[in-house]
Amino acid sequence: MALFGITLVLAAILPPIPQPHAYHQFVDQRAFWSIPNFFNVISNLIFLWVGIVGLVFLKRLRMNTVQKTFAVIEERRPYLIVFMSVLMVSMGSAYYHWMPENSTLFWDRLPIAIGMMALLAATIVERIGIKQGLRALPLLIMIGIASVIHWYWSEQQGEGNLNFYIVVQFSSIVLIVLLAALFPSRYSRGADICGVIALYGLAKFAEVLDEPIYQLGQIISGHTLKHLLAGLAVYGLLRMLRKRVLLEKVEDPIDHAGVNTSQSK
Repeated sequence: MALFGITLVLAAILPPIPQPHAYHQFVDQRAFWSIPNFFNVISNLIFLWVGIVGLVFLKRLRMNTVQKTFAVIEERRPYLIVFMSVLMVSMGSAYYHWMPENSTLFWDRLPIAIGMMALLAATIVERIGIKQGLRALPLLIMIGIASVIHWYWSEQQGEGNLNFYIVVQFSSIVLIVLLAALFPSRYSRGADICGVIALYGLAKFAEVLDEPIYQLGQIISGHTLKHLLAGLAVYGLLRMLRKRVLLEKVEDPIDHAGVNTSQSK
């Protein structure tokens, strides 16, 4: 967390990075059935699907007294926020790509920032401690929300500054990778998180190559591919939860979590 604090300080002192004016000009602007930017809009269905499936899975776990996904059922909290954020991304991103501008981009970026912070909290829960991760969850979410609000506020002031948003996104990913590398998970399939991050990184790379990918055959653009790859990354997270089991027992769930553990395993 010290690294996270250092990067926030750097974001405050470095020269502001404005939102590029050309950001909203995606290469694939084809419209079908009166839907502008059709493929960038419709590709958000993957987030809708995986968000709903993830939330249904977590709801069923709450009612399953023999579930093996979590040692303590309260560990679901970060993942509930992750999949709820993915569901909101499907709406916010579709709204943005229907009418690309800063005011709609806000609703795309907000759930992404919340979801990344919740995933970081989940990683802390599983590799550092349940109590530490659950306590960090609301603070991390507030930091994520603040980074998006600060960016949009700066745009409204005519001095766009992406520093905090970029730092929060980058730092959360780096911290998740570092935690995965330095601290073993209490669950099987702990390495799956690296595959999730790798897919997300590939999605961001496809976003940068929006036009070159489209020019390969004018079938799919890099940004549409980004949506599909990011959706697969979230599905990889869900697959990890479905298949994993506890490797080591929590010695005292009450001391670790400070929560009701009537459904712990």
